Amino acid sequence: MPDPNSPDPVLDQLRAIVGPAWVMTAPGETVGYLEDWRRLYRGRTPAVVRPGNTDELSRVMAVCHCHGIAVVPQGGNTSMVGGAIPSDAGDQMVISLSRLNRVRAIDPVDMTMTVEAGVTLRAAQETASAHGGLLPLSIGSEGSAQIGGVLSTNAGGNNTVRYGNARDLVLGLEVVLADGQVWNGLRRLRKDNTGYCLRQLFVGAEGTLGIITAAVLKIVARPRETAVAFCAVASPEAALAVFARFQAHDPAAIQAFEYMSGLGVDLVLRLVEGTILPLAARADHYVLIELATPRPNAGLRQSLEDVLEAAMADGEVIDAAIAESEAQIRAIWRLREEHTESQKRAGASVKNDVSVPVSSVPALIRGATAACEALLPGILVAPFGHMGDGNIHFNLVQPPDMAAADFAALDHAIMDTVAEIVRTLDGSFSAEHGIGQLKTYMMADWRGGAELMMMQKVKQALDPAGLLNPGKVLPKS
Repeated sequence: MPDPNSPDPVLDQLRAIVGPAWVMTAPGETVGYLEDWRRLYRGRTPAVVRPGNTDELSRVMAVCHCHGIAVVPQGGNTSMVGGAIPSDAGDQMVISLSRLNRVRAIDPVDMTMTVEAGVTLRAAQETASAHGGLLPLSIGSEGSAQIGGVLSTNAGGNNTVRYGNARDLVLGLEVVLADGQVWNGLRRLRKDNTGYCLRQLFVGAEGTLGIITAAVLKIVARPRETAVAFCAVASPEAALAVFARFQAHDPAAIQAFEYMSGLGVDLVLRLVEGTILPLAARADHYVLIELATPRPNAGLRQSLEDVLEAAMADGEVIDAAIAESEAQIRAIWRLREEHTESQKRAGASVKNDVSVPVSSVPALIRGATAACEALLPGILVAPFGHMGDGNIHFNLVQPPDMAAADFAALDHAIMDTVAEIVRTLDGSFSAEHGIGQLKTYMMADWRGGAELMMMQKVKQALDPAGLLNPGKVLPKS
């Protein structure tokens, strides 16, 4: 392994490829690449290498492969599961994709855009918008998250109920393999039935099979009309009933349907400056509904009012506020988007990114709440998330009278408690955040047998030396 403190032929080779300024070894330069956003993991590295294009990355990977050096690809470093952090052994090279930040092409007729891995999701959204389209993927970290990481984790987000996860928006990929070979699969085709769908191997693989350098993404028509409401609902069951009403009324208009617990919203209101509850009184359960359509004069506001009026008459909705302006839409969405930050400010938290069939969301909320409260009396239960696609972030915050370190020490016990409820509902212990290094211990139990065997064989075929993001996704053999 190259020693960053002394002349080394490997580091010299890498400097010759990307330029001396883009091989960073000084602690002051590398520190921001070695700790995850949640501060769960901190690693060490001999160097952070920042190639400027696909060819440079290909040559960097060839050098690392030749010398048996493991690499950890990193985008915006927004992983919730430690998926982009090297181990503390100090022998894994961090490869930052941030300089691969060009939008290579956009085609408003094909409704596609070709973007490099280091483009932030927000920048890609803004480019699509400037050309009259919409990149419909939307997540809380979109200002920092980069396209390569978004695809490598198969991010979901707020609009999955309508447009699907990240993998549903990918038509083609460019990928650098473990040995430096480049696969150019940047095809804009909607139909291409020529063998295995290789691009889907890399989407969601968290950089363990290859490093995504560019992608062809679908864009859609930009909405011309949007209607947003924030509602207090009687129960989780009532929230589901309201969703079913909108599904029956006009499923194509539903852009997002988000659930929030009363406790979670209370934390946002208390800890995040400038947030306001748009209702007369607090409640124990809320939903956020966004309808959108590219059709002009579609009457979404009237549809929203009609469905909510019927839900109120049946006691499902207690109170509702409909946004009257863009500023009010942003204020309503802020109550949802600040959940993660408010929980961070409230103390130590354990995050469970889980999914169940949509019809089972109320059972998840009730069952996991009871199980966690029985495990640790006083625990703050703050579930929220994408009720419309069955993905709930079942997050727990430390009791006020408990030390953060003591609570954090219970993270696996709490995660396992929630996971057992999820298992009874035929769900998944990871919905959109991925496995990273946080959840590898769960893979053998949940995905063992033939499923795990197939994953391991794919990994062995594409990365036989195990140099790509080791310690992530798959359990230690």
